[in-house]
Amino acid sequence: MRVLVLGAGFGGLELATILSEEAADQVEVTLIDNADAFVFGYSKLDVMFGLAEPQAARLPYELIDKPGVEFRRETVTAIDPDRRSVTTEVGSYEADVLVIALGADYDFAATPGLAEAGEFYSVAGAERMRDVLPDFGGGRVVVAVCDAPYKCPPAPSEAALLLHDYLQERGLRERSEITLVMPLPTPVPPSPDTSRALLDEFAERKIGFVPSRRLREVDAGRGVLAFDDGSELAYDLLLGVPRHRAPEVVLESGLAESGYVPVEPATLRTRVPGVYAVGDVATAGVPKAGVFAEAAARVVARAIVAELRGGDGPPPFDGRGACYVELGGGRVGRVDVDFLSGPRPTGTFSPPSDELRAEKRAFGSTRRARWFGIQSN
Repeated sequence: MRVLVLGAGFGGLELATILSEEAADQVEVTLIDNADAFVFGYSKLDVMFGLAEPQAARLPYELIDKPGVEFRRETVTAIDPDRRSVTTEVGSYEADVLVIALGADYDFAATPGLAEAGEFYSVAGAERMRDVLPDFGGGRVVVAVCDAPYKCPPAPSEAALLLHDYLQERGLRERSEITLVMPLPTPVPPSPDTSRALLDEFAERKIGFVPSRRLREVDAGRGVLAFDDGSELAYDLLLGVPRHRAPEVVLESGLAESGYVPVEPATLRTRVPGVYAVGDVATAGVPKAGVFAEAAARVVARAIVAELRGGDGPPPFDGRGACYVELGGGRVGRVDVDFLSGPRPTGTFSPPSDELRAEKRAFGSTRRARWFGIQSN
């Protein structure tokens, strides 16, 4: 069976790994991504605040060495879901099963002025902010989220808390203001306990929180942010989270609706037989976070294995996942959320502990070993 996987993020890497482990003699997996390396989302905060070097956060795709899996660094230029065929700048591919795991792109054009003023969600943006922060002498800092949904919902809150630590270490906190503005009513709506914990941390550190507001435009000349309700906020330094959408090639494929690919949540199937979508590119009723892309990929991979071997299909995608939350001062908590099993999403908060800090490190090291063969020291 020919399996074509577009995108080598959490979903694509986990899918390719399972198929290699469980059906390498029965599948030919082609994994396509236009980047040369994988970067954990949380590593971007480490890079931005000088806690990690950019190269240390990169896991080169050339290290992928799995039976039955071939990685190709190419850019997807066209997707024909009905034929399960894909074109890149190098050539074309046809598959028996097509899995779209291309993630979400940033729509900078949707928020005029943002790209020039400052964003930290892309790898390049985090690296630029790393170079800008040392020259910042204090003032009004705004962490602003343009719109929802966006990747890794706790990350903007983490950025505000880590920025507090950074400015305090440099002796600039007393002459600085930090404000977090986001389109959500609370920092983590599915988990009131997590939101309450974050709001308590903000209050203790005198970090302002402005909910239910979307960033519409950045006027760098005046140093002003304009929001969807007509309000404005002055700033000296902006840490922006761009609006998200599916990649253009996905939008052009005809699979997308309202910016993303709708799927059957239990199976991750699209409306086209033999075509799946996992992770941030899909609308599956869960947040845009790597842990959910990985879990969705497991369901798809085991459905493919069951098809090959004639066994029962896997249990449905349950929409459960855990995200670690940096609370500043080296403290790490965790939010466990369940999006699909009940009438509404729910979440529980585990307060920071040494065990959770070690658990977060293990989360990264196990995936480095599993996907890339990199063993931790």
